[in-house]
Amino acid sequence: MNELRLGNQLQKLREEKKMSQEEVAEQLSVSVQHIHKWENNKSYPDIQHLLKLSDIYETTIDEFIKKDATLQNRLNIEEEEKEDDDELFHPGFYIGIGIMFFGTFLSLIIGNLTIMMVTNIAGNIAGMLIICFYKEILKLLKDIKKDFYEQG
Repeated sequence: MNELRLGNQLQKLREEKKMSQEEVAEQLSVSVQHIHKWENNKSYPDIQHLLKLSDIYETTIDEFIKKDATLQNRLNIEEEEKEDDDELFHPGFYIGIGIMFFGTFLSLIIGNLTIMMVTNIAGNIAGMLIICFYKEILKLLKDIKKDFYEQG
């Protein structure tokens, strides 16, 4: 398949319509800088602007997406994140609760009052951090993995 980045498609279609970036920006009610960034693959238009662009350039959003693998990957990632947000209790919740209970249990086993308090507090803090930041930790690990494979 002949891959063509969305920005290149937008520029080509605009030039075929003999329109300036200013004219397109005016029709979309955005700044010329937005058009410039989109056409230079610095950012992507949101779905509403893609719909308007498809009308202006008399094409379909499907054609935009099919030709840009980067945009396809971005849409897939956003869909995965949306699915994750639908979970009421994500695994981080259970891991965090488990660490909190483990910290409490460990503090009960240890006889020394100071060590008991430190263990209990550390377990509770670690558990709460995992509950709160589980998705961000996973995203960070996924980004590291993605960067690792892209470099290799």
